[in-house]
Amino acid sequence: MDDIKNKLTDSQFEFVSNVDISHDKKFETKPVGYFRDAFRRFCKNKSSVAAAVIILILVLYAIIVPLFMENDYTKSLTDTEYLQYTKLLPKSKLFSWAGWDGCEEKTINENVYNMYRAIGVETGYDPIKKVVDSWRENGSLYYKIKIDSYYALGMLYKSLTYDEYEKIQAWQNEHDIQVIFPAVNTSSFTIQSNKENANIWYEIKNNGAPKLDADGNIVPLYLQTGNDGGYHSKRVADDDGTFRYAKIGGTIDAMSYNVRVSKYNYFIYKYGREPYFVFGTNAKGQDIFTRLAAAAQFSFMLALFVSLINLTIGAIYGAIEGYFGGLPDLIMERVTDILSGIPFVVVTTLFQLHLANKVGPIVSLLFAFVTTGWIGMAGTVRMQFYRYKNQEYVLAARTLGAKNARIMFKHIFPNSLGTIVTSCVLVIPGVIFSESSLTYLGIVNLESSTMTSVGTMLANGREFLSTYPHIILFPALFIALLEISFNLFGNGLRDAFNPSLRGTED
Repeated sequence: MDDIKNKLTDSQFEFVSNVDISHDKKFETKPVGYFRDAFRRFCKNKSSVAAAVIILILVLYAIIVPLFMENDYTKSLTDTEYLQYTKLLPKSKLFSWAGWDGCEEKTINENVYNMYRAIGVETGYDPIKKVVDSWRENGSLYYKIKIDSYYALGMLYKSLTYDEYEKIQAWQNEHDIQVIFPAVNTSSFTIQSNKENANIWYEIKNNGAPKLDADGNIVPLYLQTGNDGGYHSKRVADDDGTFRYAKIGGTIDAMSYNVRVSKYNYFIYKYGREPYFVFGTNAKGQDIFTRLAAAAQFSFMLALFVSLINLTIGAIYGAIEGYFGGLPDLIMERVTDILSGIPFVVVTTLFQLHLANKVGPIVSLLFAFVTTGWIGMAGTVRMQFYRYKNQEYVLAARTLGAKNARIMFKHIFPNSLGTIVTSCVLVIPGVIFSESSLTYLGIVNLESSTMTSVGTMLANGREFLSTYPHIILFPALFIALLEISFNLFGNGLRDAFNPSLRGTED
């Protein structure tokens, strides 16, 4: 070997030109991170992007509407005042041209028709928008009309204190809007229901039909005697000062003023705007638009809380099962088999019967969701750990001395993130749908004056499905949009977080 070295000379070596030397070239593009690549792939799925936008709109609706309308009609009125505005149809000034005008078609008899006509004569708000048809049947006259449900509110008997009585009078003078109307002399009415009906302010026959004068006009029956508490405000047309606007009641120390008020104008006095509700009102007179937003907010919070708890429990439980396998996996799987064999409806019913009285229906429902809700998440995580735990990068990490916890949650868990995130996202609509089903069936009762759920609104609107379908339409539409959007959104997340698709182009 040494002899060979000694025989080599410098002339035997030839230098290579620098031009022929190849160097590594600098990347022309910046490296793409995992989440950026996932976001790019998600944006390519148009249906998932559209679903994400819909979900965002629903979430913002659930957050913003209760926040900014807390002091409006939904919070300020008492239960009695709510009942004054029941089952009003959806009305929007922006879309009134498309039929969203609070009107409906009704078939009524002659007496009801005359009562509606009298409301228009007295208040100036004519409920009858159009007479579609009229006919006689068995000697009675019937009308098919298009009626404005807001103008048809008519009158209401209301008891006021002295301060309230004076405030309304001052407001009437300032805004030139009649809220308090003359009292009615009901002494000639023989039927008690006619005496209690604030919309009958005219003379009527024995059959309930109005008495008309020679010109076919309604004959008023306003009260002209008695002390009306010194009424000094705006008066109706044709009043020369003889009409009485209140009946005095109560005691000497606490006088009450019983008056007839226009429901429509009283709302304007109370809130400074005309009464219109975009989604209408329910059978209790509550605004469906704000009520649904509050219900959606509660449902989102419940679903998100349940999803986080189930993700935490299921991820830890499933990771231990899938990573260690063997006997620990066998024992833990038998536990989940036992728990999963218990019907969720049975668990919820038992909790509502025995636990709700102590901790409340919401906490009881939360326990029911958490008791068995994590099992599906645990199974998903277990399957993913079995899939990845024998991969080369896991073996390399174990060879370099990485501890089990680091291998489980630093190396295996991130690669399972796509499937796990998708499952976690789909838990949210699943919880909302389950809660809606339970409350719709009456197993869980979440109804109160300040709180409700989407399922409760569906249950309350069930009996009005054929007469006032708008009461159940909007909660049902919310559930349908939510379920479809979350499914499409979950599919997009699954593809975006799939590590096998990282860096690929469609």
